[in-house]
Amino acid sequence: MTASIHPTAFIETGAMLGENVSVGPFAVIEAGAVIGANSRIGAHAVVHAHVKIGDGNVLHPHAVLGGLPQDLGFDAQTESWLEIGDNNVFREGFTAHRATVAGSATRIGSGCYFMNNSHVAHDCAVGDKTIFANNVAIGGHVEVGHNVFMGGAVVVHQFCRIGAYAIVQGTTGINMDVIPFMLIGGRPAKHYRLNIVGLRRAGIVGENYKVLSAAFRLLKNKKSLEELQSTEELQYLRRWLAVDSKRGLHGFIDVTN
Repeated sequence: MTASIHPTAFIETGAMLGENVSVGPFAVIEAGAVIGANSRIGAHAVVHAHVKIGDGNVLHPHAVLGGLPQDLGFDAQTESWLEIGDNNVFREGFTAHRATVAGSATRIGSGCYFMNNSHVAHDCAVGDKTIFANNVAIGGHVEVGHNVFMGGAVVVHQFCRIGAYAIVQGTTGINMDVIPFMLIGGRPAKHYRLNIVGLRRAGIVGENYKVLSAAFRLLKNKKSLEELQSTEELQYLRRWLAVDSKRGLHGFIDVTN
């Protein structure tokens, strides 16, 4: 891709653009922003100061990165960051805010896809290869693991955790933690079963899948996982469950996995 800067784009002195960055009409890139090589900034997109973007990212029109946190106590002079990995896609109207604490960052991994009008709030951490469908909004300090899928119009309360490989059904409101590898939905939200399709696509099959299936049943019945055969996925699940939750865990519906 050949570098292309539209003549109507506004790039402040002090912005740092890597090789072959394309910037569309009326886009704004503020001083202090860092944009990696081979990235594309669409028409009317805005990249504020205190934003660091890796290589190969795509911002569609009207995406805005690094806006001030929606926190009434935030001092705009605070030096905090929004840090983004490589090869993400941010569709029209996407927004992400920088962190509230000096020297800290809101973080988004690599290989993610954020659909129209989705939002990542201040101090969040979003893992790799995660998908937000249209109008997903996560509050401040939310942690989202790798390979998570969030259905359309999902909203997540601040300080919640969404474990890796989870799938959240569209229009679900999340106000507690979502266990890794699970499918969750409903009102109130409850864990239904394992994320069967997501696990299969990730190559978590055979004995590894059977161990997670057994873990699901034990967790639903409030029993220990200690007797299960150790796998990489189970070790991650145990570590995740061992972290003190600020919000508690969503429960289970009464169905057979």
